[in-house]
Amino acid sequence: QVQLVESGGGLVQAGGSLRLSCVASGSIFSTTTMAWFRQAPGKQRELVADISRSGSTTYADSVKGRFTISRDNAKNTVYLQMNSLKPDDTAVYYCNYFNRLTGLPHSSWGQGTQVTVSE
Repeated sequence: QVQLVESGGGLVQAGGSLRLSCVASGSIFSTTTMAWFRQAPGKQRELVADISRSGSTTYADSVKGRFTISRDNAKNTVYLQMNSLKPDDTAVYYCNYFNRLTGLPHSSWGQGTQVTVSE
């Protein structure tokens, strides 16, 4: 059973920064694309960024130039550095294993971490 544990969220003012972390269980971590998603109140969950096993990355247009995804395979951990935060970034953030071909996550969701950006 894969477990995903997100942390690092909090309350920050617009323009501020946060760094999210996600520790994933499972021996496939180093060979699998990982992704960050977010879900704002009343909205569908959306893909924010993903990173392949080799380190190639993709980003949603709304976060390009502000967010950076990275991974440490030795620690089974994926990170999301979020800079220049905006109120529209307010959401619960989740990580997951990710299939770029299908656009779907592999595993059940963790508890997520809340990010709240104030004006």
